[in-house]
Amino acid sequence: MKEYSGKNIKNVAVLGHTGAGKSEVLESMLFNTKVTDRFGKAVDGNSIIDYDSEEIKRGMTVYSSIVPIEWKDYKINFIDTPGFMDFAGEQVAALAVCDAVMIVVSAKDGIQPGTMKAYRQAVSKNLPVFFFVTRVDEENADYQKVVTELEKRCKASPLVLPIIENGKAVGTVNVITEKAHINGKEVDIPEQFAATVEMGHHDLCEAVAMTDDELTEKFLMEEPFTEEEMIKGVATGLRSDVIRPILCGSATKYVGIDVLLDSIVKYCPSYVEKGEVTDANGKKVRTSDDETFSAFVFKVVSDNFAQASYVKVMSGVLTLDTPLYNTTKDESEKGGSIVVLRGKNQEKVTKLETGDIGAILKLNDTAVNDTLATKANPIKYPQIEFPKGMLGKAIWPKTRNDEDKLSTGLAKLTAEDKSMKVVNNTETREQVLYGIGDQHIDVIVNKLKSRYKVEVSLSEPTVQYRETILGKAEVQGKHKKQSGGAGQYGDVWIRFESNPEQDEMVFAEEVVGGAVSKNFFPAVESGLRESMNKGVLAGFKVVQVKATLYDGSMHPVDSKEVAFKAAARLAYKKGMPLAKPALLEPIIRAEVTIPAEYVGTIYGDFSKRRGMIMENNAIDDETTVIVAEVPQAEMINYATELRSMTQGNGSYTSEFIRYEKAPKEVADKVIAAAKSKMEEEDED
Repeated sequence: MKEYSGKNIKNVAVLGHTGAGKSEVLESMLFNTKVTDRFGKAVDGNSIIDYDSEEIKRGMTVYSSIVPIEWKDYKINFIDTPGFMDFAGEQVAALAVCDAVMIVVSAKDGIQPGTMKAYRQAVSKNLPVFFFVTRVDEENADYQKVVTELEKRCKASPLVLPIIENGKAVGTVNVITEKAHINGKEVDIPEQFAATVEMGHHDLCEAVAMTDDELTEKFLMEEPFTEEEMIKGVATGLRSDVIRPILCGSATKYVGIDVLLDSIVKYCPSYVEKGEVTDANGKKVRTSDDETFSAFVFKVVSDNFAQASYVKVMSGVLTLDTPLYNTTKDESEKGGSIVVLRGKNQEKVTKLETGDIGAILKLNDTAVNDTLATKANPIKYPQIEFPKGMLGKAIWPKTRNDEDKLSTGLAKLTAEDKSMKVVNNTETREQVLYGIGDQHIDVIVNKLKSRYKVEVSLSEPTVQYRETILGKAEVQGKHKKQSGGAGQYGDVWIRFESNPEQDEMVFAEEVVGGAVSKNFFPAVESGLRESMNKGVLAGFKVVQVKATLYDGSMHPVDSKEVAFKAAARLAYKKGMPLAKPALLEPIIRAEVTIPAEYVGTIYGDFSKRRGMIMENNAIDDETTVIVAEVPQAEMINYATELRSMTQGNGSYTSEFIRYEKAPKEVADKVIAAAKSKMEEEDED
């Protein structure tokens, strides 16, 4: 692959609903430009884009891939992304380093949830957006219906129309030039398209007129635009979000692919056009080869041999001799080869210029979201905000000898995938893996098996209930032991009462007359605190309790700290059941983002989950954020269920806010399950 200057490099993220044909379009480009000698398909195992075993097994994209296409002295770095919502982290990373977004739509399936999600993501990041409608010649395809909906919902404008003969796509009609492209040749438009093209040309001229004052005046004077003015106007409109072009074709028939590549070259911006960008500290950085080197790491892929750190060169030039300094971690790095990636294939290069995308091999401590620069000019770029995995599963190795391998594997996968998270819960003694959805977690589990040779089991994570008391009890705890040798004697009277102001147990003493020496107070408190870790109802930690030592007795010889600690434990076991013990359940604050059309569905669902709606905020005409308070136990699999309720368009985040008394029917069920589990453990 030859070298390209920044102005001749275009970075385009490819998004869309799963199964819309994203990888298919790119495979068509690879075949058309003679990079491959066959049209690859994931299900056939011969795709260089969807080549991972998980992608072959599922027949869909799971990981983003860089697909550079060389076209007429330009290099277009396409970033193919998964359409399935479980792998949204890959989409977010691609959007962070691209300079334009191509959303692929199937003419047969039309606009789907993933289409609009991709559109909203791109618009929210102020990225130029254009659409490619593929499969225009499939049975039941309706290109015009798709265009009408894109015009209405995305304010998009068609630049080309498909030519279908005998059910097959044979070419396209260009609305700008008012010419047809058939078999790679430009010809006069077929007569049946004349009226449609004339109307489309006029509408596009109206959109172009909005991009420039002189063009506005010319349009009002009803003077025709030149082809150069139209091209410049569309390019300007794409950059300013005034025009969102619609292109079309058939990837499998190689129709419209040349026009698509020509359009990207003509209309899409390059990174160096920005002139300058701002780093995380507000410093201005010129997007130029003669600026100091800096690069942003947006993806990391590891295997048993080496790590590939995917970078976008943000300024300067990356060469084999460039000293690398990780400004995020404040340490020097030493890398190996620089490679250009094309799906699963790598090609070594000597340099990457500003705006280009490639990978550095064998970096030791560099992770996703790190910036590489120089120590003298420590630029640091804003980090990508990845979607948070909200579906949790307790995970443990099937073989105890694999515990270390599991820890190593999870640590390395977490460095690669910022949408997954692992939490070690010391209270429940569980390691909990969080992912975006079932498919995401399934892929992680399969990676652990294939890459790190560890098989795991999954279960629902234990909900961390709490116990408390609602009443008051005064009891004696007396420990007396005399069986030869030194004896033990400790005698305490403890008052247990509710203290909702503080979660941690409050210890107080009201001993008078020296009935219990102050020297034994710490032992009594220690015995009580240890006991509070296991409640009398279901074994959960006890909170919001005040325990007061108000009387007791000592033995002149046998009283010891260990005896008073034991006496405190006896008082706990006797007193807590008498003080109206109660189960508390954790309440979370859930913030759910959904299309407005699903508000009623979500309201009804939260009602079933014993939730309370606190806020309902419309972000725009199509998107609403609902805030609810709901018991955590009702939200265990909410990530998966929300997706089902909203056709994949919903997402949510949550945070713990407080504990509340659990209803009797809930408490009875939890207590019964806990006692059953404890009985099983005792039998073992």
